Amino acid sequence: MSQSLSASIRTIALVGHGASGKTTLVESLLAATGGIASRGSVEKGNTVCDYDPLEKEWGHSLQTALVSFETAGAKVHVIDTPGYPDFAGQSIAALAGVDTALIVINAQTGIELSTERMFTLAGERGLCRMIVINKIDADNVDLPALVGAIRERFGNQCLLLDLPAHHGADVVELLGHADGESDFASVAAAHRSLIDQIVEEDDTLMARYLEDGVDPSLDELHAPFEAALRAGHLIPILFVSAKTGAGVPQLLDALAKLAPNPAEGNPPPFYRGEPNEEPQAFQAQPDDELHVLAHVFKVVMDPFIGKLGVFRVHQGTVRKDAQLFIGSGKRPFKVAHLYRLQGKDYVEVPSLVPGDIGAVAKVDDIDFDSVLHDSHDEDNIHLKPLQFPLPMQGLAVQTRRKSDEHRLFDILHKLELEDPCFKVERHPSTNETVIRGLGEMHLRAKLARMLQQFKLELDTSPPQIAYRETITQNAEGHCRHKKQSGGAGQFGEVMLRVEPLPRGTGFEFVDVVKGGVIPGVFMAAVEKGVRQALQDGVVAGFPVHDLRVTVYDGKTHAVDGKDIAFTQAGRKATIEAVRNATPIVLEPLVNIEVLAPEAAIGDLTGDLASKRGQVTGTQPRPANNVAISGQIPLAELDDYQGRLKSLTAGQGSYSIEFSHYAAVPAQTQQKLMAAHKAVNVDEE
Repeated sequence: MSQSLSASIRTIALVGHGASGKTTLVESLLAATGGIASRGSVEKGNTVCDYDPLEKEWGHSLQTALVSFETAGAKVHVIDTPGYPDFAGQSIAALAGVDTALIVINAQTGIELSTERMFTLAGERGLCRMIVINKIDADNVDLPALVGAIRERFGNQCLLLDLPAHHGADVVELLGHADGESDFASVAAAHRSLIDQIVEEDDTLMARYLEDGVDPSLDELHAPFEAALRAGHLIPILFVSAKTGAGVPQLLDALAKLAPNPAEGNPPPFYRGEPNEEPQAFQAQPDDELHVLAHVFKVVMDPFIGKLGVFRVHQGTVRKDAQLFIGSGKRPFKVAHLYRLQGKDYVEVPSLVPGDIGAVAKVDDIDFDSVLHDSHDEDNIHLKPLQFPLPMQGLAVQTRRKSDEHRLFDILHKLELEDPCFKVERHPSTNETVIRGLGEMHLRAKLARMLQQFKLELDTSPPQIAYRETITQNAEGHCRHKKQSGGAGQFGEVMLRVEPLPRGTGFEFVDVVKGGVIPGVFMAAVEKGVRQALQDGVVAGFPVHDLRVTVYDGKTHAVDGKDIAFTQAGRKATIEAVRNATPIVLEPLVNIEVLAPEAAIGDLTGDLASKRGQVTGTQPRPANNVAISGQIPLAELDDYQGRLKSLTAGQGSYSIEFSHYAAVPAQTQQKLMAAHKAVNVDEE
């Protein structure tokens, strides 16, 4: 098996909270390896990764960006990710393209919301993790306290791989050094703790180490170091100042010599899922001579080059002019151009091997999460999907100019393809087009892009809350649909029962009809009618979820039995059954985290409580700030941005994440039911 071409490749995602300095760190890495002549700055808008006009204007990343460089014989692919929670979809998606996550922490602000989330998600994905503490030379930083907080929050397996020295102007590497000076902690003690943790992965090495009392060589430590990284038994902590370059050589050395190559990291969670069969685990081999297997983790709708699918090669070699299949598709596409991304630049390359990250353009059928391959042997191989937060923040939108109406959905569809946490809904009952994202900033960025790139001006308004209906007990429904109009008539009779299912299950349709009383050819029409009733809602006009509908009996007519008759009968029988099953209305609850000055804590907790919210905890944050976490109905957050601004003198910020659906108060349900124009099931 040939792995030589991939052995030098490292794939890294820089993740962490906003303003931790990830983009500036990429600039330092590129400058140190000759990729650019000098470091750009976010403030000046001249960095390689923040190239979008909106990113330059807003001063932070809005999307992932890719760069590559070479150092010490290693080819390193780096994905720079946005840090603010509103853009978490981009950051989470990047985890599917790498072997290692570098969690970047701002030494001034410590462990923040996105820091903890990305650390946990990277661990759940089986990625090797390293922690990089940035801005070590800033004023008023307490690095010993931060290291203590990291170990308390993430575990004692977080061990120092280097230490800052000379007030953050330099960094001392620990794996190969047992002496030297540092700004805090003993170099000798930190070195010893690191070696002790690594040798535990190799019984033979540990026995010799304990007997001889001599440090193993760096070559001997490599394999157990990789094993400890894979198992999560070791999470190295490194120190850098991205602005001055302190610690950057040590970080580059760690990436080249210690970060895993594609054969050393944990295998990506592929599985083979043949139709109607139990999924079976499938392990991709980072061998450049095998069949191609690649995964699309990012889609870009470029205004000049068209639709771009960005993928990681896991097996085989992708070559220019090759023929590749998408998923279980039977028709291949030709790789007319093969690109490596360097910020905004597309660099054509002849081939990509396992571990490489590249892109193909103008292939309409490529979507986020597509698997690319060159043999039908891999038709039904998939990568375990990532878990993305549910987009709950919404805005109803309409075009300002009537002439733009036909363009609206085409543009929204393009944005939806790019972002797994941006969704578009159309509500015929209210004639609303609703865009949903992870927060106010997320939606504001989409609106700004539509105006800037597509010249599309929109008016916005608060949308209808995404309520749901469900049932609380079993019930039955029956409908005989009979219509005669001179010629051939319509006849279909359906009897069914509904049963509640656990929250979040969705909908199940079961056919237990015996004796052909409803011919199989009409059962699809019955299901269509059932789904129509559930989608339109029954008591308050919202979709009905979490129930099983079982069709158990019915009748047909040799001449008048028709699809339309069974669709109507299925719809009306479902409405009757749901009405008899004590339906309730559910509302979305979200987890909320508010970051604000400590002096405002009383006003903020009181405000949340007055809006049916529940505070679940508070955590101190640097600079006399506090993080308040809790749960609150989404319906109570329509004007929260304004209230927060008023209560904190403009210094507060918040983020939300979907939690679960819960029953609305009885008074609210009555109000929603009264406002809904009931469906007249007898109109036909």
